[in-house]
Amino acid sequence: MNTNVTKAPAPAGTQLLQKSVLADMAERFGMEKAAFESTLMRTVMPSNGATNEQVAAFLVVAKHYDLNPFTKEIYAFPAKGGGVQPVVSIDGWLKIINSNPYYDGMEFEDHISEDSGQVTAITCRIYRKDRQRPIVVTEYMAECKRSTDPWRQWPIRMLRHKATIQAARYAFGFANIIDIDEYERIAATVVPINTDVGNRRGSAALRAAIVHEHPGVMSEQETSAATQAEPEDGQQTAASSTDGNQEPAAQSEQQAPTSPPPPPAATSAPAGATTRRRAPPAGGGFGAAN
Repeated sequence: MNTNVTKAPAPAGTQLLQKSVLADMAERFGMEKAAFESTLMRTVMPSNGATNEQVAAFLVVAKHYDLNPFTKEIYAFPAKGGGVQPVVSIDGWLKIINSNPYYDGMEFEDHISEDSGQVTAITCRIYRKDRQRPIVVTEYMAECKRSTDPWRQWPIRMLRHKATIQAARYAFGFANIIDIDEYERIAATVVPINTDVGNRRGSAALRAAIVHEHPGVMSEQETSAATQAEPEDGQQTAASSTDGNQEPAAQSEQQAPTSPPPPPAATSAPAGATTRRRAPPAGGGFGAAN
């Protein structure tokens, strides 16, 4: 008599529910899931905490690139606007570059100014086994250098790191990871000001509101000032004239010429009309005349 009992197949998705990236990473480091999670939250995650979804998203990136968050190969920094931003150290970048099966070496070239003798740029060449020509990227000191301690103390090393990372992006297409210097640049980014605001009374309040840490939050004084716009250029109020003297409206009407004004030229636009720029001709580029 056959006593073997055939088990019914597990419902679809059951194995996915029982498996998590947290459990995978804990198993990778030989830790219990609860102990791994506690260590991760206390030593790697931002001090202001993170949701389960944010922790999972960070671990997915670390697992995908095989980076160790406990050896500082990848960091979990607070993202602008909330969440967690995976930030990879230079050691992490070099690890994922060298572990790529198509990687075939890299070279650096320093560009030195003849006048000052200083390094002005560094070129990085990354070779791939499946391509005949290298990927070449040049980073310039004038564009990359910042007023931070690493850039003041080791400008050439920092520029070499920038050239390495940018060349690696072009060569291998790494996504959703940035380096620490890029993270600091993003955190210091100011929302650009709309130059069409012009010279109006509310411009200062609008600019102040735009660059606030929490956009859209304005004080009562700023709100009042922003809603009071000055007259457009070339316009005057009824109470003033070009020489600063006040004149009654009736007197101004009497001094008006009796003959009708000459007709406007064919090229002049009617009063109050909106001026539109003509698109440049094909092939003219941005420098074409409008």
